[in-house]
Amino acid sequence: MLQRSAPRSQQLSLGRRLLRDRVLLLFALPGIGLIIAFHYVPLLGNVIAFKDYQPFLGIGGSDWSGWANFAVIFNGDPAFLRSLKNTLILTCLQSVFVFPAPILLALLLNSLFSERIKRIAQSILYLPHFMSWVIVVALFQQMLGGSGLLNNYLRSHDLATLNIIGNSELFHVLLTSQIIWKDTGWATILFLAALSQIDSQLYEAASVDGASRMKQLWHVTLPGLRGIIILLFILRLGDSLTVGFEQIILQQQAVGRDVSEVLDTYVYNNGVLGGAWGIAAAVGLVKGLVGVALVLAANKVAHIFGEQGVYSR
Repeated sequence: MLQRSAPRSQQLSLGRRLLRDRVLLLFALPGIGLIIAFHYVPLLGNVIAFKDYQPFLGIGGSDWSGWANFAVIFNGDPAFLRSLKNTLILTCLQSVFVFPAPILLALLLNSLFSERIKRIAQSILYLPHFMSWVIVVALFQQMLGGSGLLNNYLRSHDLATLNIIGNSELFHVLLTSQIIWKDTGWATILFLAALSQIDSQLYEAASVDGASRMKQLWHVTLPGLRGIIILLFILRLGDSLTVGFEQIILQQQAVGRDVSEVLDTYVYNNGVLGGAWGIAAAVGLVKGLVGVALVLAANKVAHIFGEQGVYSR
């Protein structure tokens, strides 16, 4: 029996492949350089987590402190535990409400029969993504603030006003709703692309077998989206302890740090503002390591269920 020869790309040596793809590699060099300069080189600065870092002495001149900076984590510092609690609450809210929102919106957009209406809807839904958090927070304050549009309307009709923006009990819900409004439309791009790759013959076969629209959604559409959903969820786990620094710091003064302090603002307030650089670096380092561990664990689970995940085995 004749055996197929290996693909030509596998027969070439590494040097020949580099020579063959030299143009593409040259185009990639600027991007690679930026990633190394702004993502990998700064990782070396995590050494200050093990030092009594003083900016005027520099990293080399600061004394080693060992594991002392990690005491706030190991000993359960109240301020750290409060920021961890708020971070976990926001992480759960975003996992339950923010992550599924673009999936549901993509399914809704995909159900529109008019391509023109679909394009117009997509264009409108994409716009909030390009606004900075400063503008988004300002818009919510103008709409829901004490002197905002909603309360002015209630006053004009002799109705009781609502305290939403400055209400600490509603702060986590407010943050979640802001994220949904700002990023849900943009996040539908990947899901709409995945939906376009589902073979239309599968829907036709399901329809011939008498499957309703709901059954087609459950047995054809969702299985077609399973791979991208798992991939994005794994990536979301890696960033799960990062719940929106800029969004929160802009609104922290209105509700106080008890309900708004998260790990990112804890690092900023204690490091940049408080001068406890070593402690801030230690918390940031642990947060990053937990994110890596979550990605590796979730990717392993994806392999167990037959999915590729972020990377192959």
